[in-house]
Amino acid sequence: MEASACQERSPEDVLPLKWSCQWSMVRRTLLTLLLLGLLLGSSVLWFYIFTNCGPPPCETSVCLDLLNYYMASGNSSAAPCTNFFSFTCGEPGEINNSFHALEDENKNLLRRLLIAEEEEKAFQFYSSCMDIDAIEAAGTGPLQQVIEALGGWNISSKWTFSDFNQTLALLMSQYDYFPFFRAYLRTHPSPPYAPVIQIDRPEFEVPLKQEQEQKIYAQVIREYLAYLQKLGILLGGDPEKVQQHAFLSISITSRLFEYLRLLEQRQSQDKLFHVLTIDQLQEMAPAIDWLSCLQETFKPMSLSPSQALVVHDLDYLRNMSQLIQEEMLKHRDVLQSHMILGLVETLTPALDSKFREARRELSQKLQKLTEQPLMPAHPRWKKCVEHTGSFFKPTLAALYVKEAFGPSTQNAAIKLFTEIKDALIARLKKLPWISEKSRKEAQDRVTKLQVKMGPLDWVLKPELARQEYQDIQLGPSFLQSFLSCVRSLRARNVQSFLQPLSHHRWQVSPWGVKPYYSIPDHVVVFPAGLLQPPFFHTGYPRAVNFGAMGSIMAREVLHIFYQLLLPGGCPACDTHALQEALLCLEHHYAALLLPGRTSLNGSQTFLENAADVGGLAIALQAYNERLLKYRGETTLPNQHLSPRQLFFQSYAQTMCREPNPQDSQDIHRHPSLRVNGPLSSIPAFARYFGCSHGTLMNPSRRCQLW
Repeated sequence: MEASACQERSPEDVLPLKWSCQWSMVRRTLLTLLLLGLLLGSSVLWFYIFTNCGPPPCETSVCLDLLNYYMASGNSSAAPCTNFFSFTCGEPGEINNSFHALEDENKNLLRRLLIAEEEEKAFQFYSSCMDIDAIEAAGTGPLQQVIEALGGWNISSKWTFSDFNQTLALLMSQYDYFPFFRAYLRTHPSPPYAPVIQIDRPEFEVPLKQEQEQKIYAQVIREYLAYLQKLGILLGGDPEKVQQHAFLSISITSRLFEYLRLLEQRQSQDKLFHVLTIDQLQEMAPAIDWLSCLQETFKPMSLSPSQALVVHDLDYLRNMSQLIQEEMLKHRDVLQSHMILGLVETLTPALDSKFREARRELSQKLQKLTEQPLMPAHPRWKKCVEHTGSFFKPTLAALYVKEAFGPSTQNAAIKLFTEIKDALIARLKKLPWISEKSRKEAQDRVTKLQVKMGPLDWVLKPELARQEYQDIQLGPSFLQSFLSCVRSLRARNVQSFLQPLSHHRWQVSPWGVKPYYSIPDHVVVFPAGLLQPPFFHTGYPRAVNFGAMGSIMAREVLHIFYQLLLPGGCPACDTHALQEALLCLEHHYAALLLPGRTSLNGSQTFLENAADVGGLAIALQAYNERLLKYRGETTLPNQHLSPRQLFFQSYAQTMCREPNPQDSQDIHRHPSLRVNGPLSSIPAFARYFGCSHGTLMNPSRRCQLW
């Protein structure tokens, strides 16, 4: 309109209007530049905010300690998209086992508490255990007294030809040593989960492996034979007679080991356990006087021939009985020597340095022969803390909880678990393979699941619990104190199983670091010792607590669904979809195997892999939901990691450990697979770390099992 007005003016008004029109154009230009400047300035401001004013760093002492722990254990030169295990945990030979480190820290705290006190029996026992000079001065005298109480042996002292079963009963009841089989009280493996005596294979001291090459096996036998000879000579035996008895003893051990059946074989033949009466077992394995031996071991229980037992390897017990009958006819004195040599091995921690050094040398030689990582010798204080914790658990439990686990930690842990449980329930609704009926049953099981977080009820009543070990007699030698504690502990364990309440199931050490799920009581337990740095702290960024402790919680809860994944475990489910997901997971892990390594077969390994993947996914979902509801997330300083990157790093830290292919007790695969397997199955990991498509941590195909 202004331009048309300029054109309609008279000639005498043209000059002023000219200036007016030019000013209008300048004004519009300036306004445009101003708007562009504001837009550019706001863009710069927002860029500055997002790059420099993200989640603030947590610079408290606990966060700085965690930062130092992470930086010391990782390998920053490793590419996270190529191998996140190396990036987080480091290179082989330098990897710190996170759970072992936490376990050692908890024992260190117990050590400091024990040193500070001197009044209770627990502190007196620990002090006696640490008194090396007194143990050395006692020499073999206390041990010789033990051997004489067992009837002596035909090596260094007069043998009284004591009854075999009488000696066996004494070893089981008074020394907690089981040379041919193990007998213990546990809940029945199937409903109604009542307490029952269970009979199982023994725990062999010599690490015999059926798959070892014959040459290695022969070397292992030679080293172990030399060790047994050294024990006999240390106890004053004639070298020639010691050699003969040691050779026959190792022969007995070798034959017993041949009778063992692999767990997979027993599973395939549906022979995990048998329920028999004592009378029936007596008929099948007659060399053992089962009633008298078990009655002596489990006083004050009243046993009868019709008492039901759970037997885990019946074929082994039959062959073991046959072997004992043969030896009693040919080498009755060797059976006595075999039992005593085995007892001496178990008592090594309570003996003088000559016995401890012989055991240490054997362990080092066997580790080298079997290509196991050389384990450093445990310091004396650690063994003493472990024994004191076993024998005087109520006292140490109360001290530990008071020092390391307050109400605020417990409340925060319960809140975290609730969020994990809610995320699992939400996730169950989206599983493509589960039927509606099975989904409702699964949700009901999660809802009814109980949790024991931190200290258990008995920890809060230490004065009452301490009365249980008033029967312990300390002195005059440490070995005698040790054996008095062994007898007291066995009596307490039996007595607890006779109580109507199920508190005996929760005698877990508060300073322990292993969570577990109890099938009989549908309860998941997280000890106070696990809810500690570097896995959990109320002052940590949420990403750390969810990534580390949250994934541990989720993985443990998933144990209640193992049955669904087994063949025939979920008949109402979409079997085709479930099998596709299971097969996909198997292929996913197979693609991650390291060169030269083969996959570990077995349903237990597979189930643990499934729990790893599901636990991580559930923890991430819970963390994402937490971020939507609450502001104020922090991160660790100087790491340049976003909160979600820190979440994934914290998860990986819980899996850090050196691989040990010789560990037959490990039901998991190579530790790198426990990191790279679950993380590469999560699309969010590749997105937040910018992993290119097709890299190890960003595969072309992923599975959705959970």
